[in-house]
Amino acid sequence: MMFAILFLVVFSCAHNPYSKTNHQYKKQLKSLSKTIKHYKINVIESDSVIQAPYFVGTTNFNLRKPNFVIIHHTAQNSCEETLKTFTTDKTQVSAHYVICKDGTIYHMLNDYLRAWQAGISKWGNLTDLNSSSIGIELDNNGFEPFSEMQIRSLLVLLDTLKTNYLIPTANFIGHADIAPGRKVDPSVFFPWEQLAGRGFGFWYGDTTLITVPPNFNHLDALRIIGYNMKDTSAAIRSYKLHFAKDTLSRVLNPTDEKILYDLSKKYQ
Repeated sequence: MMFAILFLVVFSCAHNPYSKTNHQYKKQLKSLSKTIKHYKINVIESDSVIQAPYFVGTTNFNLRKPNFVIIHHTAQNSCEETLKTFTTDKTQVSAHYVICKDGTIYHMLNDYLRAWQAGISKWGNLTDLNSSSIGIELDNNGFEPFSEMQIRSLLVLLDTLKTNYLIPTANFIGHADIAPGRKVDPSVFFPWEQLAGRGFGFWYGDTTLITVPPNFNHLDALRIIGYNMKDTSAAIRSYKLHFAKDTLSRVLNPTDEKILYDLSKKYQ
């Protein structure tokens, strides 16, 4: 019930200031539907290719479902500012959901469609996260705590997405995780441990009694978790932001070694 009340579908507003961009949204959907109607690809004629005399359509298919959730902060000063950014053609940026400070959720793009939110990114062996993820933007300038109502709505939304699409626990990550050195969102204020407690991402356990093996390689551990190791310093910084609430250091200490050892076993 709470989710139904908070979940605002933009088309349902009586006096919607975004009616023009909603019209453009529906127009683009129609254009996409026309594109997929052209089901037969015209293969370039070649002596080495034998083209079939007719099209044979399989009956076993569906839409591609999302497998990751990428969490951002907007780095803007209001929900209204973000909505305007995501409904302006020249910005070339979007997300599936925007969550305001008061907990209001705007669903801006169908979950099966590809938003422009991850940018140049890499997680594990994946280099096109936009094609396999749902992007969630939290109204936050990056220098302030997230509101309780905002996180409450986020948890309800994440639970819905995980249930609907069977998204693995490990696949709830941040923009900074997939774009080390380029992005820092969601900020150090984001409650990753709280999310992990609800099954959205992993967190480490008590490290007091952990003994790190002599042959442990912390760079391999970062790679196992998913970080892009092209720039090891940037990868360490993104790890520290997520798991150590540290925005400055790019050096791993003994506690980090224990955390990485524990986390690497969860991600294997």
